[in-house]
Amino acid sequence: MNLDRRTLLSGLAGLAAASVLAPHPAAAALTGFRPAGQARADHSAFDALVRAHVKPDAQAYNRVDYRGVKANLAALKAYVASLEAINPVTLSRNEAHAYWINLYNAKTLEIVAEAFPVSSIKKINLGGSFLFGSGPWKAKLMRVNGQDLSLDDVEHEIVRPLFKDPMSHYGLNCASYSCPNLATTAFTGANVDALLRENAVDYVNHPRGVAVTNSRITASKIYSWYAGDFGGKGKLKSHWSSLADPQKAAAIAAAEIAGYDYDWSINAL
Repeated sequence: MNLDRRTLLSGLAGLAAASVLAPHPAAAALTGFRPAGQARADHSAFDALVRAHVKPDAQAYNRVDYRGVKANLAALKAYVASLEAINPVTLSRNEAHAYWINLYNAKTLEIVAEAFPVSSIKKINLGGSFLFGSGPWKAKLMRVNGQDLSLDDVEHEIVRPLFKDPMSHYGLNCASYSCPNLATTAFTGANVDALLRENAVDYVNHPRGVAVTNSRITASKIYSWYAGDFGGKGKLKSHWSSLADPQKAAAIAAAEIAGYDYDWSINAL
């Protein structure tokens, strides 16, 4: 069973075995999705939508106008359908990386907008899990190349194992306060690496990503759940320092990791 950031936070009472509680590494990649071409995908419709409805604040935190998204659900659903119609195997590696991140984020936007107003995505119960019922992540809501996919499939069985890039965590947005930003532009093959780094810089320099108080670090639980993707917990400080501004990097270097936290409140305006 591939436990992720959501299932670890919902319904764990009564599961005593440490092996059950521990997050697993990325699963073996789903067959049939490894990029092997040079084609490109058109993300202009999604770009227009996020530019209109994702609003950065003065601290570089992006909130989402879900009411505005809800009013444009037809356009959003048409974009998701256009991605489902693409054979991602025909895409180049960078184009495929952008494709899967955008598909994940667009489908998440659609799910939350349809349920809005809602205080947390974890309250949107779409089923799909025999053990943990809350949240939409295990429901098979997309179909690509004849394969029914859940959000968890996209994240844990496609993006993580196929691209093996810890920066992917800064692109996938779960509609919650403690997630890295939903970017204000769509990912593309041309911008995916730079935009992931931009999101990473914004996240590490925001206290929801890494907070340093009295020489003690409280970091997002993303870094606990997926420490292995970042090279292990012993590599986290160097990862953060590579993204932090000079003042914060110095504070990180002089501090010890005290714990991890995560706020599942909706990232709405």
